[in-house]
Parts: sequence; structure tokens; C-alpha cells
Amino acid sequence: MSATRAADAADFRGPLDISRAATVVLDGRDTVVGWSPAATALLGYSPREAAGRPLSAFLAPLPADGTLPAASDRPATPGAPAPSGPPARPGPGPPPTGHEIRLARHRDGHELLVVTTLCPLAGAGDGGGAGDGAPGRVLVATELGELRQWESRLALLQGLATQSPVGLAIYDTDLRLTWSNTAYEREIGKSLAEYLGMRADELYSGGRFVTPGYPSTLDAVMHHVIDTGEPILDLHFQGIPPSDPGTEHLWSCSYYRLEDAHGHVFGVCEDSFDISDRQRAQQRLALLVEVGRRIGTVLDVVTTAEEIAEVTVPEFAAAVRVDIARVTVMSGELPATGSPAAMDLLRVGEHSVDPAAADAAEPLHPGAPGSPVDRYPPVAYPPGSPQDRSLASGGLVLDDNVLVVPLRVGGSVLGLVTFVRSPRPRVSGRPLAHGPATTFDNGEVALADELAARAAVCIDNARRFTRERSASLALQRQLLPHHVPPQSAVDIAYRYLPSDDVTGVGGDWFDVIPLSGTRVGLVVGDVVGHGLQAAATMGRLRTSVRAFAQLDMAPDELLTRLDDLVGQPLEERPGPRDGPPSDAYDELTTGATCLYAVYDPVSRRCVMARAGHLPPAVVHPDGQVTFPDLPAGPPLGLGGLPFESMEIELPVGSLLALFTDGLVEARDHDIDQGLDALGRVLGTPAASLDELCDRAVSALVPDATTADDTALLLARTRQLDESQVAEWELPAEAVTVGRARELATGRLAAWGLEELSFATELVVSELVTNAVRYGGGPLRLRLIRDRTLLCEVADTGHTSPHLRHSAEDDEGGRGLFIVAQLVQRWGTRYTPAGKTIWTEQAFPPAEFD
Repeated sequence: MSATRAADAADFRGPLDISRAATVVLDGRDTVVGWSPAATALLGYSPREAAGRPLSAFLAPLPADGTLPAASDRPATPGAPAPSGPPARPGPGPPPTGHEIRLARHRDGHELLVVTTLCPLAGAGDGGGAGDGAPGRVLVATELGELRQWESRLALLQGLATQSPVGLAIYDTDLRLTWSNTAYEREIGKSLAEYLGMRADELYSGGRFVTPGYPSTLDAVMHHVIDTGEPILDLHFQGIPPSDPGTEHLWSCSYYRLEDAHGHVFGVCEDSFDISDRQRAQQRLALLVEVGRRIGTVLDVVTTAEEIAEVTVPEFAAAVRVDIARVTVMSGELPATGSPAAMDLLRVGEHSVDPAAADAAEPLHPGAPGSPVDRYPPVAYPPGSPQDRSLASGGLVLDDNVLVVPLRVGGSVLGLVTFVRSPRPRVSGRPLAHGPATTFDNGEVALADELAARAAVCIDNARRFTRERSASLALQRQLLPHHVPPQSAVDIAYRYLPSDDVTGVGGDWFDVIPLSGTRVGLVVGDVVGHGLQAAATMGRLRTSVRAFAQLDMAPDELLTRLDDLVGQPLEERPGPRDGPPSDAYDELTTGATCLYAVYDPVSRRCVMARAGHLPPAVVHPDGQVTFPDLPAGPPLGLGGLPFESMEIELPVGSLLALFTDGLVEARDHDIDQGLDALGRVLGTPAASLDELCDRAVSALVPDATTADDTALLLARTRQLDESQVAEWELPAEAVTVGRARELATGRLAAWGLEELSFATELVVSELVTNAVRYGGGPLRLRLIRDRTLLCEVADTGHTSPHLRHSAEDDEGGRGLFIVAQLVQRWGTRYTPAGKTIWTEQAFPPAEFD
């Protein structure tokens, strides 16, 4: 039978109630003189069959051995078959108080256990009158199982009324309380008599339902149940119980209508269970989830500290302050372990909804508000304060409404998190219970420790990233040019923008390399990847390019040598001596790009070649912008294709723009759009190259940060004045040496450099003599008066002289050694027509001034 059908068929009279139980009237000799219909239903005998027979014919005492018929105490079901099963089973236990258990014999022969009770009739005397047949007693009987079931129902009702943790209350149709159980009394904090007849909204004034989609007041919910008859389950009610006036609780409530047997509505029943502890546990879990979602979104120590303060206010505390060690904030280093006084803390995160609460954790020396001390004021706590004790012990400290938790990583303390709670505001003398409690319980202390542990991991990750990024930036700055010396060939301006904090330091680079003959080499490059490895790889490539450029290699030859260096066999690459070669080196160098250009201010010609890099922009003096169709060689390390050079003539005042893809490529536009934008900026007249650099960066990188770093190198071309250059073509004859000396000394006299005549004569004599003896004609002698005095002798030979130390008995080999002692620098430059030996001499001090 279902619970609903059982409730509909329930008979609230007791099983031994005379109006429903089997009733037998006995005379003084226990002879049946009356037999009720219920007795017929129980034992199967009609009144006629039972009358006049002794009671023992129907009821017998329990067997002496205690064996009973099977299922004899089960309640009878009308129309059910007779019980079957084992012939006997253990006894039924002690009889109910004031009753007797007997064995009854049914008319069909089966036996059953019944509970009986005897009640004497008024005026029957002491049972005398044995044969008069007058009624003397009434015996009431019912099946034992039915009585047991009735008793279990009574026990259930008694348990609900006195022992159940669920609060039960009955309200009449006027919503006045008519009954409640013991749990409800404990909740109210008074006996039932003290609040009997009160309305629900009087008991819980200020409370409300917080479940969406339902009315918010008790009156509205109860009236809805009474009017519709629809039960409402698991509504969450928030309020302050009279037994705990300082704390807000949450209950799960259910309501259903009460009707009598005739369907008349007489009230509503309320079931309520306090789920405040469960709610707090769910809130703590939700806070942990929120902390995991919102803390550590970026690898920045300060941002992470601010996130800690924001995510925990006001859900966990009224005010939160985060203090981090100065070395951790500034350089990403771990603070030194020692006394609390040695910990130099900065206030990097703070959030509060109650200014009064923030004062509870005020440090001794908070620093001047708005002071420019790194934007984060230093803090110091007095001895004995919770923060000082936490630093000294390395553990959390709870002091009234202040909880201090250290940010621990391994054996180091990165800083402190201070959680502060304040007394709740009061309205009309009664405290309001919004937000967290005024103190921290054990569960909340454990939660704060877990929050700080997670935050410490995020801060440590940010600290490590800050340290690596700082090291990478420092390395990159050291590897990039700090200062470009003035050049006679070009005016220079440049900008370098590192990538954002997410992608890390990149490998873009540039350089300006002075070359022989007043020429200048301009180079930009880009290394694949980011981080410390990319910066180190960039440094190796830049150093290699500068070394190859000093050998006066043509751009295509330089890129070929650089490609060979990058694509060298694995066993020759940098790596541990006792381990495999470095895979990081292979990943970063292979695919690197480079653009190299050489400009000659004497001929105004520029030779350039590229390895997978974007071509330069050329801005003519009239403002026209072009991107030369420079042959695109493969990126470095791939091999397979040769590099090709292009030579162009540039008018004086032309602008060369060398750049990396970070300047013209972004997520919101492609490279072609970036090149068009760069061309428009470069074509606009500007007061200086620096101003043009700033314009280009502002237009193409408006936020001054990108996912890739950016390098921009601008060079405006010059031409040496004709008066600064003297050049002669001479035959490859012995007499040419004397003629060359005369021409050189004459030009030096015209330039006012007579002090350099002796050394220059020796240099010209030696270089021309070597050209006549070992080279081929015609010869070319060129003097250039620039920042130094340059002397060049060109011939058609391709053999390079070598400096050597001659023995005492050698007849020759000392000339080039003497030349090297007289000049600052010297070298050999190869051309398609032969080679050029060049030297540089410093001007006399007076001329320099």
C-alpha cells in the first residue's frame, strides 16, 4: 500500500478501542454471552456459534515451550490468503503494559496471536453468580501485529514531537501557531506556552525567503499553501532566530496544508531545518573556486596581490591588505630569511568596504599616501603586533577580529595577507547580520590558510617570471646598441619596444656598424621565440654579423656565412659537453631572419640582401615611399637557396627604414595594411628622425606593447663633399710609387695635414709597392678626409697581404708591420674587380679640436 493510500485509509482509533476491536462479553464463569461483529471478523465465528461456549474454546494461553505459529502477529488483510511458511517461530516478546497475549483459534483452524484486555462491567460484583448468565466482564481483543504497528506510529509521532532535529510547527488558517515540537522550541528559545498563538512574522521579523521564484514573506507562502493546497518544498528562509539574535541563519523550509477527515482545512504545517553550516561550507567552497578563477590571471606580482584583496572582500572579510617583500616586487627575488625587522614590506594590495575595519590593521609607518616610492608605500609593524608575530613564527596569527596569514613558498615568506572583520552595523539597537561574522572560526582560519597558500603559489610564479623577464631584458639591453656613434654616411634614429608581459622578451635586434671607406652597415634581425634563450640567441647572431661585417663582406656573402653558422652540424652547436646538443639553440636559430645593407656616402650607392626578412622602406627626398623588390632569401638555417644582393643609388637626403615584423603585423590587421600605414607615416615630413620614429611607433603600436617585440632603424643618407675625397688612377709601374707619394703629400698640404705627411708617405709607399709587385694594374689611390684620414690602394689582384714578424736575417716582410704601427686600423676589402687595402690615421690633436 502506498503512503498516500495508507493516509487516506488511516483509522486514528487505537486497535483496542472498543468501537473497532473484537469485543466479547463474558459472564462470571467466562462463558460467552455477547459477541461483536469485529469478533466475528477476527475469529470467524458468528454470534450464534459463539454464544454459550467457554472463552477457552476460542482463546488459549501461550504454549509453555514458547513456539508460535508463523506470522501470527501480522495484521490481517481482508481477502488475503491464510499465512503460510514455517510451522513455528520465536515468541512475540513481552506483552504491552496492562494487556495479555493469547493464542486464538480461527474457525478455519489456523492460529493467530492476539492481545486482550479485560474490563469489568459496573454492577457485576466480584464475579459471583456462576450460572446466572449475567454479563460480568468485557474482553477486548486485537491482533498483536496490528497493535505493534499502532505503537510504532505512536513512537514516530513521539519522536517527531520530542527528538526530531527538524522543526515542526502547525499554524491555523489565521497563521497563528497552535503547536510545535521540541526542535522548534529550541530554535525559538522559549517554551511553547510562551509563544503559542503568535504569528510567524512576529517570531521571525525581518526574515525573508531567498529562493528565486517564490514570495519573500512567510505570510504570502503560507496563504498560498492554504489557498491552493499545493505543498512547497525546500524553500530557503534567511533570518535571525530569537535564540541567536546576533547571527543570521538559513533554513530549508517545506509547507503543506492540513485537513480533517471531512476535508475541512484547519491550518498549515511547517517543516524547517537549519542549513546554515551547510551554506557556509558551500560559500567557502565557492570562494575557493572563485579564488582559483580570478587569482593568477597574469604573471605580475602586484596584480596578483590586488586580486587577492578584491576576491575576498566582502565575502570573507571587511578589509584585506596584502604586503609583499620589496625584493619580490621589484626584482622577483626571494626575501632573505631572518628577523621580522629585516623584512622590508611594501603595501601592494588593499581593499575595504568598511573604513573602520581597515584601521584595525593599520601599520606603524604606512608611508605617505601618494608618495612616489615606487607607487607602493613601505609598511612596518610594531613589535608584538599580529603581523610581527606572524613574520617571527612563519605561521598564521588570529587576534580577535584580525587574521594574519603568511604567504609561504617552501622555506621562505614572500609577504603577509591581513584579513580584518568589523562589528556589524546596528539598526534600532539590533545588529544586522549581513556579511561574514565578526570573528573567524576554525573552518574560516583553515580557509584563509588555503587561500593564502594558493595565492602564494601564484605570486611565486609571477615572481619567477619577473626575475626571468628582468634577466632577459637586462641581457637584451646589454646586447643591443646603447649608443650609436655619429656617422658621416647617415643620420641615425632608432626605437626598440619589448613585447608584452604575456609573451616575454623577444629576439628582435638591430645594429649600426662602421665600415672602412666611411661606409656604414645597417642590420635588423628577428629570432624565433621569446625568453632568455631568444635573447641569448639574438646576442650570438648580432655578434656574428658584426664580426663578419668587419671583414668587409658583401651583404649576400655575409648572409651566406651566417646561414652556414646557424646550419652547422648538431655536434658543433652549443650544448653540454657530456650530453646531447641544445635543442633550444636549434629551435631558436633555425628560422631567424636578417636584413643587411651597406651604404657608401662617396658613391651614394646602397647594397642590401635579406634572409627571410621584410624589405626596407626607401623614402626619397620628394616624399615618395617605395619598398624595393629585394630578392627574398630563405630564413637562416634552412639552406638550399643562395642569397642575392641588390644595389640601388640613393639621392642625398633619402631615408632608409629597416624594421621587424612586430611593427607592421598585429592581430587586428595583416602585414600589407601595416606596410601601408608605415609608408604613410614615413612620407609625412618631420622635424627630425627621432620625431619620425615616435610617430611611426605611435601609429602602428598605439599601446606601446605587442605580442612581439619591435625594432625600427631609420637612416637618412649623406654624401661626402668632393673636397673631402681625392682619387687617382695610376699604372702598375715602379715609378708609380714616387708619383703616389707626391700626390698624397700634396693633398695633405692642401688639407692642412702636413703633420701626417711622413707617416702617410710610408703607408702609401708600402701599399703601392705591394700592389705593383703582387697585384695588377691599373692601381687606384684614394684619400678621404673624414673623422680620420683614410688611405686606400686598390689593384686587380685577389691575394691578401698578411702581417708577420720577420726574423733578423730576413731581407723583407717588414713593410706591412711598419704600416700597422703607424695607423690606427688597417684591412682588406674585396670587390668584384680585385681588392682594396685601407688604413685609418687619427688627426693631430689640434686638428681634432
